Amino acid sequence: MSMLLVLNNQAFMVADYPGENAIEVIDKRAGMGGLIRDEAAQRFREGLSKLMAQSPEIEEMDDFIEHYKALLNQPAILH
Repeated sequence: MSMLLVLNNQAFMVADYPGENAIEVIDKRAGMGGLIRDEAAQRFREGLSKLMAQSPEIEEMDDFIEHYKALLNQPAILH
């Protein structure tokens, strides 16, 4: 299984698992994360790609990820 680190800033970590058709999103400030799969993962990829082309501020990332926050329901545990 390959993983591509797409974003890692002070607020978020986003990893893409293309072979699994999944995206992992961690909201570092909230300490929550989740795995987005299938069609939702594809929509997330497309939206994130468009957003990243604009060199977004953290607030813009917040707005984008806000649409997916209901899926970030697992505690993020550092190890």
